[in-house]
Amino acid sequence: MKLMRTEDAVGQILCHDITQIIKGVTKDAVFRKGHVIREEDIPVLLSVGKENVYIWENDENMLHENDAAQVLYEICKGNHMHPTPVKEGKIELVADIDGLLKVDDAKMRLVNGFGQMMIASRHGNFAVHKGDKLAGTRIIPLVIEKEKMEKVKEMCGDEPIFQLLPFVHKKVGIVTTGSEVYHHRIKDEFTPVILDKLAEFDTEVIGQILCDDDHEKITAAILTHIENGADMVICTGGMSVDPDDRTPLAIKNTGARIVSYGAPVLPGAMFLLSYYNETIPVVGLPGCVMYAKRTIFDLILPRLMADDPVTADELAALGQGGLCLNCDVCTFPNCGFGK
Repeated sequence: MKLMRTEDAVGQILCHDITQIIKGVTKDAVFRKGHVIREEDIPVLLSVGKENVYIWENDENMLHENDAAQVLYEICKGNHMHPTPVKEGKIELVADIDGLLKVDDAKMRLVNGFGQMMIASRHGNFAVHKGDKLAGTRIIPLVIEKEKMEKVKEMCGDEPIFQLLPFVHKKVGIVTTGSEVYHHRIKDEFTPVILDKLAEFDTEVIGQILCDDDHEKITAAILTHIENGADMVICTGGMSVDPDDRTPLAIKNTGARIVSYGAPVLPGAMFLLSYYNETIPVVGLPGCVMYAKRTIFDLILPRLMADDPVTADELAALGQGGLCLNCDVCTFPNCGFGK
């Protein structure tokens, strides 16, 4: 790559795109990398402020920004995503399916701390839809050492930085607890909320069982759903520390492994997550899920629908960003909740 006065560059090969920006009208390349400069191009180049241009000189030890961008894309890409056309050293990743975005934070920090290259993405562990932009990558300089790209590729290993886990069909059983609902003293307002949230995914509700506050009946109801083929069981109510709130005990008595009873998220502190036979999520939802716009359930449900195991450490990490501000106009997930 060599810098040359524009008026002297006729017949030379451009080694980068030349972009024209007219506010409110256009931002696009007037000449592309590889264009052979002609006499009639000189006024156009001068009109976009290019009194000097970089022309291409072969150097086997260097990579052009667009070629290096392809290397960076290969480090990033997982299944079910595709690239946009490379432009000025930038490639974006786009979702091919609805699913859960997973991000390897450590590798992403490694690349961004390596210098002369960058990756910016959506926040991981959130649902995305087909056609959504997932991430953008860019090589900062016009040319970069081949050795540097090979080194960062080696450091990142074989597993990609981004993965897109497809959502799977799930049969869901609902256990509604509380003597007030069981005896029809009040209307069940909880289940319609759950059904609305489940409707955002490929789910089939195979049944609802109403129970009073007898923990043995609640345990039996959970196991009945599992015997009937449920892939997930949702228990509503009975999650606080009141004497009549027995749902956590009932879930424990199924033999399910309790991941956590309690989470650093508001609304949703009394949330319980467990796994029956390590494969079937059994969750206990506190009353806030019924009346709050967004809660812990909205943060965890996409992961359950993608068969992405949730650990106690991951729940503990939700504290920073775990405070929902209950905005008058809810923009979730395009907000800070859960991030």
